[in-house]
Amino acid sequence: MEIIGNIIKGAINLKDALTPSVNPIEAQEKVLKNLLETAKDTQFGNYYNFQNILESRNITKAFSQTIPYFDYNKINEQWWSKLHDGEENVTWPGTPNYFALSSGTTGKTSKRIPVTDAMLSAIKQAGIDQVTALSNFDLPAEFFTKEAMMLGSSTDLIEKEDHLEGEISGITASNIPSWFKGFYKPGEDIAKIDDWDKRVETIAKRAKQWDIGALSGIPSWMELMLKKVIDYHNLENIHDIWPNLQVYTSGGVAFGPYKKSFNALLGKPVTVIDTYLASEGFLAFQARPETTAMQLVTNGGIYFEFVPFKPDYINQDGSLKDNAPSVTLKDVELDQDYVLIITTVSGAWRYLIGDTIEFTDVEKAEIKITGRTKFFLNTVGSQLSVNKLDDAIRYLEEEFETTIPEYTLCAKRFDDGFYHSWYLGSESLNQDNTKIVEALDGYLKNANKNYKVARSKALEGVKVSVVKPEVFADWSGANKKKGGQVKMERVMGEDKFKEWEAFAN
Repeated sequence: MEIIGNIIKGAINLKDALTPSVNPIEAQEKVLKNLLETAKDTQFGNYYNFQNILESRNITKAFSQTIPYFDYNKINEQWWSKLHDGEENVTWPGTPNYFALSSGTTGKTSKRIPVTDAMLSAIKQAGIDQVTALSNFDLPAEFFTKEAMMLGSSTDLIEKEDHLEGEISGITASNIPSWFKGFYKPGEDIAKIDDWDKRVETIAKRAKQWDIGALSGIPSWMELMLKKVIDYHNLENIHDIWPNLQVYTSGGVAFGPYKKSFNALLGKPVTVIDTYLASEGFLAFQARPETTAMQLVTNGGIYFEFVPFKPDYINQDGSLKDNAPSVTLKDVELDQDYVLIITTVSGAWRYLIGDTIEFTDVEKAEIKITGRTKFFLNTVGSQLSVNKLDDAIRYLEEEFETTIPEYTLCAKRFDDGFYHSWYLGSESLNQDNTKIVEALDGYLKNANKNYKVARSKALEGVKVSVVKPEVFADWSGANKKKGGQVKMERVMGEDKFKEWEAFAN
């Protein structure tokens, strides 16, 4: 097996050495041109006269001036709904074979996002590029002979009319290459189990049969699975049963808030690699160990634009104003939050995916996710993005020597004014509530000048409630959204927060 591992590692290193480096700006210009060429004869392409854009002297400028911004509701109402009426060549040639179901973290009902064969090919290629990038992480040869546990949504997709529907992780897992099936766990039979609890219980029962070297999935659900395996076999940590576990590929949310609680389940350190796979495509992955930032996949099936995340450009509901200016990779800057806009081979055009990002290295096109446009806590001028909230949680973990893998909050009106009302998910945060409030409020004042100003005006203070982390998973389950791609809302509106408080209490 060691010989096989050396062969595989050598092949990956060779592919990496022979693959020419990508110029992100040139790659993006090529991607945009290919997208326009391919879709010019679709209904969308004819309506916005793609041929005219392609013949212009500056394609990127003509594109941004011609096509408006779309969020899911707008593009679905105006265009994608035609696909469900049996129409073809709507925003992309032909009809999609899959639709990704996603309620995200903000919607009340499932979105149905087209997933074309071209998108599946782009996702597979991005996956290969990520595997190739493992050559940068100096992993031992034996790692490449171990099995990989991919904990996503069910691969038992729903047959509907002329297509299949399911969450994107289920769609991609049902289309894994044949050469990878021998490494893939929990295997096709278990992956098809739709009931999350039953699937995890089955994984726990069979865990001893596998030699897992890598894990992949959303941190919150991965932690619950690992705890189930540990409890079922009465172990000290997960390395007692999977001693060769060396890599965890995280995705869906920032890993930071889960780092301490996740590490508590391990017997030794593992390499954590961040990825950015959304229902709309594989957008970025961590390509080198020197940073936790992720590199945009600029030579695949996605064209990126960026709108500076400034109050003048954002509506109260998190949508973009029509006159909000966009920039391309050529003009982005460091230390600036951007609303991410994507155009894809699934027929999404200038699509507001809902995430905000920041560039950490412009030349390498490396980013970190800073939050959600609808989760930017600014009701009373505090201007707190999710990454700033995550930092506050990490501070509390260190300050009180505890773990807080889950949290949510709301800018809620009480009788005496607005407070940031926090719910922290923790097994061991047993400090006096006043101390927690003072520590959290004090940290945010020191870390964010806008928060400090808000505290001197409309924001009266902080309120904190501590509940068991399982409450957050149960909340997702009660909303029929357990496991898979489901992410907990970090910031809620007041109506949703009322439902949450009634459930949590």
